[in-house]
Amino acid sequence: MNNRLQRLEAVQDMVLEIGKISSNTNDIREFLQAIHMALSKIMYAKNFYIALYDADDESIQFAYFLDEVDPPPNPTQKFKLEAPGSSFTKWVIQNQKPLVADAIEMSRITEDEKNTVSGAPSEHWMGYPLIDHQKRTLGAMVIQSYDKQAMYSNEDQALFEMIAHHVSNALEAFQSVDRLERAVQERTALLAHEIAERRRSEKIQSALYAIAELSFSGEEGDLLYRKLHWIVENLIVAKNFLVALYHPESEEISIQYFIDEKDPIPSHERFPLGVGMTSYVVRTGRAQLIDKDRLKQLIQDGEIKQVLGDQDIESWLGVPILIKDKIYGVIIVQSYDLHHTYGAGDLELLAFVANHIAVAISRMNADRELRQTKVNLEHQNNAINDALLALKEAQSELVRQEKLASLGSLVAGVAHEINTPLGICVTATSHLVEEVRLTRKDMADGKFEVSQLEPFLDIVDQSLRILSTNTKRAASLVRSFKQVAVDQTSNDRRQFQLLPYLNETLVSLQPKLKGRNITIDILCPTDLVLDSYPGAISQILTNFIMNSLHHGFENRPNGHITIKFELSDGELIFDYLDDGNGMNQESLGKLFDPFYTTKRGQGGSGLGTHIVYNLVTSLLGGTIKAQSSLGNGLAYSIRFPLLSKQVNAPQKANQDTLS
Repeated sequence: MNNRLQRLEAVQDMVLEIGKISSNTNDIREFLQAIHMALSKIMYAKNFYIALYDADDESIQFAYFLDEVDPPPNPTQKFKLEAPGSSFTKWVIQNQKPLVADAIEMSRITEDEKNTVSGAPSEHWMGYPLIDHQKRTLGAMVIQSYDKQAMYSNEDQALFEMIAHHVSNALEAFQSVDRLERAVQERTALLAHEIAERRRSEKIQSALYAIAELSFSGEEGDLLYRKLHWIVENLIVAKNFLVALYHPESEEISIQYFIDEKDPIPSHERFPLGVGMTSYVVRTGRAQLIDKDRLKQLIQDGEIKQVLGDQDIESWLGVPILIKDKIYGVIIVQSYDLHHTYGAGDLELLAFVANHIAVAISRMNADRELRQTKVNLEHQNNAINDALLALKEAQSELVRQEKLASLGSLVAGVAHEINTPLGICVTATSHLVEEVRLTRKDMADGKFEVSQLEPFLDIVDQSLRILSTNTKRAASLVRSFKQVAVDQTSNDRRQFQLLPYLNETLVSLQPKLKGRNITIDILCPTDLVLDSYPGAISQILTNFIMNSLHHGFENRPNGHITIKFELSDGELIFDYLDDGNGMNQESLGKLFDPFYTTKRGQGGSGLGTHIVYNLVTSLLGGTIKAQSSLGNGLAYSIRFPLLSKQVNAPQKANQDTLS
């Protein structure tokens, strides 16, 4: 009875000690060690450990571990529950239930679950879950015995469960305090960051105000750059500061302001754009952060070949001054101090300030230019008018030259095509002349016989048929080309039948199509007569087909083009489609821009589709749209109002195919 009373008193003392320890220490390992020492006073506890559970990654840590046989694991190492081993501890944590087993029961459980158990086998094992007030698992408390003489009774199990409950409460308090401390630390760090950012923002705001005031002050020269240096120095360490201007007309860089700890004066006040560090910023047009390692790499890559001034640089910042996307100059800040190097934040801040400096310089330049403009307004207006007139004349001349170049290409093709029938005519004529000469000679010599008359007449007949056929063919080519050429150069409005005119245009393009397996389908009403501009339509169709030949069907053995005309609500709809290479969306967006071509240096002028756009929108008063994607051909859709009339029967679709 006395032993039981003493044990109850020891238990009571232990509970009080748990509360006392949990409130007096912030070290959880010290707390768990004290729990173990107190537990040893009421039961056999030579082998004791506490595993803490992390629900976020489903792992455990052995925060406290003391064992007679097994070495203690690393208290900071995490063990995944799904990993093999520690099946008893895992079972207690996952099921939130106590587990008490002797050696026989542990062997049976291990065999039934087909799982391995880490650690040496014990004679008696007792584990209880540690659960907080919200029924969340905190971990497990385990005690075990390797001695058959030291087995745990029901009373030991009840006491161990009670102690586990008190330990759970203490651990919950510990974790609450730990979470609170972490929250306080995080909040403190956040506040410190906010204060630093606020101070940084105040400095930046002050710098922006100073830049704005400077832009209205009218300061120039050295005083202007000295004030800029003062503004930058209030934001970052800028003991070594340089402002250089870029002169694109001469491709030179000039030093406007220079302050350096080691060099009293710059080594070069003006130098050509080359492969130095300042030139590297100008050439790339981007802010650059360069340390010794990157400088070596840039020199090795050939990006930088020469470093002007002192080369003992630890950190270097160079940012461009961009005015209307053009390089106006460069601001450079550098450090020789190994303990003070610049980072990405400094580069971003200097680039931000440089942008506002560029705005200020742009405003000052604008004010200066405005004053100059007021003085020379009349002269500049005359110059602008002259320049505008010259520009319009140049544009008109370029368009005219492009049309003539296109026409010249047709002339060359038609001339080559006419050479064939004319050559045949020359050959037939020469043969006929020779036969007549020989016949006359025979007749003069009295050698001509009646039997020779019929063969002679056959030769004459055959030669005349050859001459007739080929002269008609040449005449047809000349007639078609003549009408198309006149229309393309005159842009006169007249009445014409559309389908025959389209066929004439295609006839004039036959030399370009010759030798290529290109099929062209024309879908057009046979009786459609238009009162419009045939030259514009011919020019548009010619440019479309030539573009398909040069771009759409490049490196393709064959191709197909569909040309469709139809009337709808007083408008003519002209659809053109090829099944060629197509183009990407970037090129499609620039399709109608003047001088844009994917054949630069290969004969492309970039004016073909621009001329088409002008013809459609200006002369014809219509609209044009294009659709394309890589590998899916190119489609144009043109709509324009016109005067038209029907003759003969109602509209009937017709399809002509030319190959």
